This record gives sequence, C-alpha cells and structure tokens, in this order.
Amino acid sequence: MLSWDDFRYVKAIADTRSLGGAATELSVNHSTVFRRLAQIEKQLGSRLFERSRAGYALTPCGEEMVRLAERMGEDIVTFERQVTGHDLRPSGELRVTTNDTVLVHLMTGVFAAFRKAYPEIVLDVVVSNQALNLSKRDADVAVRATDRPPDALIGRRAASIAWAVFGASGRAPEAFDAESDARSADWVGFGDNLANLKAARWLKDHAAPGHVVYRINTVLGLAEAAAAGMGLALLPCFIGSATPGLTRLTGPLPDLANGIWLLTHADLRQTARVRAFMDFAASEITKQRKTIEGLS
Repeated sequence: MLSWDDFRYVKAIADTRSLGGAATELSVNHSTVFRRLAQIEKQLGSRLFERSRAGYALTPCGEEMVRLAERMGEDIVTFERQVTGHDLRPSGELRVTTNDTVLVHLMTGVFAAFRKAYPEIVLDVVVSNQALNLSKRDADVAVRATDRPPDALIGRRAASIAWAVFGASGRAPEAFDAESDARSADWVGFGDNLANLKAARWLKDHAAPGHVVYRINTVLGLAEAAAAGMGLALLPCFIGSATPGLTRLTGPLPDLANGIWLLTHADLRQTARVRAFMDFAASEITKQRKTIEGLS
C-alpha cells in the first residue's frame, strides 16, 4: 500500500519539476528522491512522470496522484486545526504573524507583556507584509492593519490606525496646511508594494508631479527618511510620534484610517493559548488607543 510519504514525494517533484527541487523541499538528498520515485512507479506499475530536458512532467496517472495528495493534505490540515481547537491548556507554541509596521512600535511591547502573563506559551512571531494563510496553519493568529479582513477568519477590531503628515523636527505645525501646502512640498513616498494603501492614493492626488523625491517599500523606512529631512511623509500616528526627529504637522487626516485586527481561524478560536492571546492583546492595544488613533 502507498503511504502518505509516497504522495508527498510525488507532489514535491510535481511542484518543483525536478528531483533536486523536491529533495530541497523535503530536506532529503537527491538520490533518496530518485530511489523513492522508482519504488513508487514500480509498485503502481505505471509511470508518474515523463522525463525531458525541461524537467519532470506529470503523466495522467501522476496528475491523479497529485490531485489526491492535495486533497489528503487539506484533510490533514483541517484535522490538525480541529484537534488543536480542543486544547484547553494555555501552554505550548503560538505562531503570530504581523508586519514590520505594526511590530516595532506596537506589538513588541504587547508580546513582552504577554510572555510575562503566560510564561508557558512560547511565541513564534512571523514578520511578513504578505498575508499568511491561517487556514493552512501558516500562523495561528494574525495581527493585521486592514479594513477588509478575510471572510474565512474571525476576530475583533482592536483600534483604528490614524494617519497624519509628519516632517523633520523644527517645522512649526501651524505653518502647514494639508490641502493648500501639499503640492509645493517635497515628499517621501510609498513603494509599489504599498500603492494600494489609502495614504498612497492620497499622496498621489495631493503631491505635485516631481515632488515625491524618494520612495521606499516599508513604512518604517518612510519615517526614517522623513526624520532625516528628505521630505514630508504620511505616517500612522503611533509610528510618527515614536520616531525621534519627527514633528506631526496635521491632525489625523479624514478617510485614511484603517483598522488593526486580531484574527484567527474559526477552528482555533477555543484553543486556550489562542483565546488567551486574543483577549490579552486586545486589552493591551486598547490601553494605547489614544496614541494609535492620533488623539494624543
């Protein structure tokens, strides 16, 4: 009988189209993959791949095996989520994903306080500006700045992140008007990966052509550039206020706010460590709500 490992080997070869790529993905050596594939094909009495200079291409039999491997993988992940959801002890490892913007000036302090309150829970924090798939257990909890959390996830909106205009220290706030002065100012702007932010669209509408003199693909880098005097920047209030060398020049700009959400998969919501973190983090973020919402 075929084992789950047999399916994993075939899927890895199909995904990478090579024995070497499959070996890397499976953390084994090339010869192991070669021998395993030969054994599986001999056992089935059918070829699973056509070998060519372009790589390993699936035969019809191979395609059927890969489809079954994908279904089996999804079933295993679903089972893991459901079993984990029955865990009633606030202990073990908790994987939390967030981006660098939320991590540095907000969540690091929350994580530190959580560890003191729940020393038996080990945090594994994954910093990524890409949305990890909680349905596939890439993470247990996501802390995301968004107005549209995925429908498949559940959670709570902990606060609203306000944005304002910041400039290098020394400029008087009363000397700047966001509407009338924006076109004459030099700005540091958003890289292409941040083009969908409401703040990026505001800057595109308000800054004069040629006056966005520097672009960078991280909001933290924007704050550093503005503090260095390269230009004005639109920043979340909690980041701009915490960055040395910056002065806030406006109040929170209407229509730029987005939410900060604590999210998890429905199957994990009753897990003790997930529930403990969601409740604790929401409480800690609420304590900083005035700063996050630009009211202090």
